[in-house]
Formats: sequence, structure tokens, C-alpha cells
Amino acid sequence: MKQHVGWIAGTTAAVLVAAGAITYAVAEDGGSGGTPDAGSADAGFARDMAVHHQQAVEMSYLVRDRTDDEEVRRLAYDIAQTQANQRGMLLGWLDLWELPKVSSDAPMTWMGMGDMPSAGDGSLMPGMATDAEMKKLEGLSGKQAEIFFLQLMTDHHKGGVHMAEGCVDKCAVGVEKRLAQDMVNGQRSEIGLMRDMLDERGAKPRS
Repeated sequence: MKQHVGWIAGTTAAVLVAAGAITYAVAEDGGSGGTPDAGSADAGFARDMAVHHQQAVEMSYLVRDRTDDEEVRRLAYDIAQTQANQRGMLLGWLDLWELPKVSSDAPMTWMGMGDMPSAGDGSLMPGMATDAEMKKLEGLSGKQAEIFFLQLMTDHHKGGVHMAEGCVDKCAVGVEKRLAQDMVNGQRSEIGLMRDMLDERGAKPRS
């Protein structure tokens, strides 16, 4: 229990540091793109990726408590820390821009994909796990949990890369575009790592 609380505390601290530093980062951006409006790609990406990241953090917590494998636990920790930190940045920008964190627009509208059919059951955006898949992960342990987590997170990262590439192309605020490119680079690297980890466990990505 103490270990779990410590992990959450570390993640919370990372978010607070990110949120506190982001005002300075935006101020130093040279006014790139000015202040976005609520319908901009910058705001849409910040809102949607914050939701996307939150599920990755939740999945990471789930698998951490369901396996003793140090390699998987370390990956889950890294993903949770990184994505909680980035989520704090995204929400911090929305606060700084005085824009709402939720929108009546469908997810991915900022990418011109607001009319895409939803998978439903909790899968709001590309790569996101359904409620049923999250529940299944909760019920697994050991090697089965490891494999299913790695498969779900691979799909999640592929969807995240697609969204981040959209921001690199469409966002106007320089510091946000740089964060999006960092997401692309980091998540592509982890996709390769997870492919190798699945291979070691006699499994493959789902797609």
C-alpha cells in the first residue's frame, strides 16, 4: 500500500511541477500563434490528449498491481509518470488560455475527424480501450495481464501518435507542437519496445 501511495505521490508531484512550469514555457514561446480559441487545433488537441493520456495512466496502474515482472512494472511506471506529466501541461495550457477543458464538439473534431464512428463502450478516440477491455485487464494477473496490457498500450500509443502528428501539422503554438513531436518520438520508441516484450512472451500486437 505504501508503495502504491508513493507512486501516486510521485506522479502528482510531476503534474504539479509541469503545471507550474508551463506558464513560463508558453510565455517564452514568443507568442507563437497567439492565444488559441476554443475551436482551435491547439485547444482540441489539449482537451482530447488529456483524456487519452488519462486512460493510459489508469491502465499502467492496473497492470502494476497485477504482475511482479520488473520489466513490465518499470514500463508501466514510466508511461504513468510521462503521461501524467504531459497531461498536466495540456490542462495547464487550457487554464492559461482561459479555455474550457470540455467541449460539446465530438472528439477529434479539430483533426476533421469529428464524424468518425465511435467504437462506443468507453473507446472515445483512436487506440483507446473499451470499458470491457479495461474490466478484462482488471481481472487478469501475471503473464496474461502483461500480454493484454502490452497489446492494449500498443494500440493506445498508435492512436496517440496519430493524434500527436495531427497537432504537429495543425497546432499553431510552438511549445505545444514541440510537446506533440516529443510524444510521437517517445511513443514510437515504446511501441518498438512493447513489440519486443510481447515477442518474449510468445505473443504479438493485435494490429
